[in-house]
Amino acid sequence: MRVIELEQRLGPFCKAKYGREVRVFDVHTMPGHAGFSYGFSVDTGDGVESWFIRLPPPNVRWRGTADVLRQVEVLNALDGTGVPHCPVRWAGDDLEWFGCPYFVVPRLEGDVLRLGAGEWATALPEEKLLDMGRQAMRALADVHKVDTARVPYLGEPVPFHEDVERWDRFLPRAADPECLARAPECRARLLATLPADAPVGVFHGDFQTSNLFFATTGADAGTLLAVIDWELTGIGATLNDVGWVCTFSDREAWARGDGERQMFLDPDTLMAMYVEAHGGALPALGWFRALAAYKFAIITGFNLGLHRRGKRVDPSWEVTRHSMAPLIDRALELLG
Repeated sequence: MRVIELEQRLGPFCKAKYGREVRVFDVHTMPGHAGFSYGFSVDTGDGVESWFIRLPPPNVRWRGTADVLRQVEVLNALDGTGVPHCPVRWAGDDLEWFGCPYFVVPRLEGDVLRLGAGEWATALPEEKLLDMGRQAMRALADVHKVDTARVPYLGEPVPFHEDVERWDRFLPRAADPECLARAPECRARLLATLPADAPVGVFHGDFQTSNLFFATTGADAGTLLAVIDWELTGIGATLNDVGWVCTFSDREAWARGDGERQMFLDPDTLMAMYVEAHGGALPALGWFRALAAYKFAIITGFNLGLHRRGKRVDPSWEVTRHSMAPLIDRALELLG
């Protein structure tokens, strides 16, 4: 939806929701969601309130990751828990406003955790980064403790073997297949060593630093304000989230030089923080780290192909491609 059209639709929407005349302004596309997440502000006459609205991608079926009401289900379930999140202000599948389902949450002041040259979190002392890690892993443990009876809309748990096999259809469509030469070996070993007793519950699906939103200024700098971007949420093996965030902080899983990435805390530190927050030892963390590395190697190859064919242009995949083989190698190493 074009910004000008959305602004026209937001006017009557906000009038109805506020119950009086208000002025909508500063409607703009938010980064990172291919043009279907927007920020906007409302002058109520008594002050200004700023909001974030999420709509499904255009021209797709409203299911899976395009079903924004899945996110609403989880965000509502997090109300009253210790998980920092954006509470849903308005949501619905009433098509009169935008022609599609939607949800609206308050717009936060801060930024996701960014590390690297010139980024806001780079200059923070180690003690502060450790505190941020504890906040994040405590929030994750609390997500995993949410009663699944509160989120019936998410459906049945994903079987562990499907977490491996669902990537089969993407592998043949990956660019630079030589970088994934060991992927079939990795797949076979993952399936041969499926964990038998790992916990099942609500998972985030993309728990990593770019989805951790922190205060960045003043005395509250480094305070976790919200875990964001719940489009991949579901019911299944909760340790997938732990494996995912550890993989994005595992120097041994990523290329050096052209493909090198700035790391947060090391995997051992993150796992120890999660175990402490969760309470008690947890099985098969190495398996879930291996699965995460396997998945992201294939995701990289698939998105690289989309980029090169001009279907979803994003030059960053040309950098990440250097880590496809190291990710698979690291997965096999973790599998023993």
